[in-house]
Amino acid sequence: MKTRNIIKKFFALTTAAAMTLALCACSGGNDQSSQPPQGEQTQGVTDSQPPAGDTTYKVAIIKQFDHPSLDEIADAVEAELNQLAADNGVTIEYTTTSGQQNDQTVLKQLGDQAIADQVDVIIPIATTAAQIAATCAESTKTPVVFAAVSYPDDEKVALTGIDYVTGTSDALNTSFILNMMLAQNPNVSKVGLLYCLSESNSAQPIADAKAYLDGKGIAYVEQTASTNDEVVAAASALIAAGVDAVFTPTDNVIAAAELAIYEPLAKAGIPHYTGADSFVRNGAFATCGVNYTELGARTADLAYEAITQGMGDMQDYYLMDGGIITVNTETAVELGIDYSVFQNMGTVVEVQTTED
Repeated sequence: MKTRNIIKKFFALTTAAAMTLALCACSGGNDQSSQPPQGEQTQGVTDSQPPAGDTTYKVAIIKQFDHPSLDEIADAVEAELNQLAADNGVTIEYTTTSGQQNDQTVLKQLGDQAIADQVDVIIPIATTAAQIAATCAESTKTPVVFAAVSYPDDEKVALTGIDYVTGTSDALNTSFILNMMLAQNPNVSKVGLLYCLSESNSAQPIADAKAYLDGKGIAYVEQTASTNDEVVAAASALIAAGVDAVFTPTDNVIAAAELAIYEPLAKAGIPHYTGADSFVRNGAFATCGVNYTELGARTADLAYEAITQGMGDMQDYYLMDGGIITVNTETAVELGIDYSVFQNMGTVVEVQTTED
């Protein structure tokens, strides 16, 4: 396939029907004894045992680590694979594994195992998992269809222009989220920027946020963290600094700790604006971003296309549209915020806090 340089915006397909399917327990699939000892594993098969001669495809789903956003994507991928199998009269066997807490050694082992198992496609979820999977598949050219890589064409990520790689991007509209912040409180004078320095998903949105705030003459305080305990300490530092609001992009490290910080921020009267709806379901105040269930389903569709039709006509990646404003109503009550102003900015979805 020729190098693909044109990146087009893809409007996500509606996949609600697909998500109503229950995930099937797997008595077959890959032999777990052949899997590396590290990394959480689940297995699935989309159909009952096929008759002789039936078409069977093997898929390896690799999460960078466990937290609600990546779990939501993996669940959506599995559900859409189930639906694709039913619609097309095929069997799709899938194994879902996790790199523990972003352990690159484990991710490499999982990628190598997928190649050894001769899977038909690898679906890595998040940037580091995608980079490692692409490296593992370099010699075999096994299709790699990534999910939720915000900036695949960033020179430090380097996932574009590779013939056997495509996927979905959840790049963030940072300016819109900050517009929401000012629409809700025009008197914001100091904003906290909470993120992980090693998260490539965060670098560009944080740069964009700084430029936006500089342009408005609004001060900002940065706090970075790389572990749950550090995130909690960073949030406490922002509270002590007297920020009026906090912004976090689609940062996996902060997302994993959201349940530990949303209550202190809300009790301090500080709304937390974030890059994904999964943060909001874990207690953050609001976002406008990608629906990860739709992103996961679209990723599964691309993976099936790569298996059955090849990679020749596929783009470097597909940018998923956001456009949905998600608000946590319980957090809004704690903050004493009337979020009706968002009704004029887009479609508002109300959620409550869940601990999963």
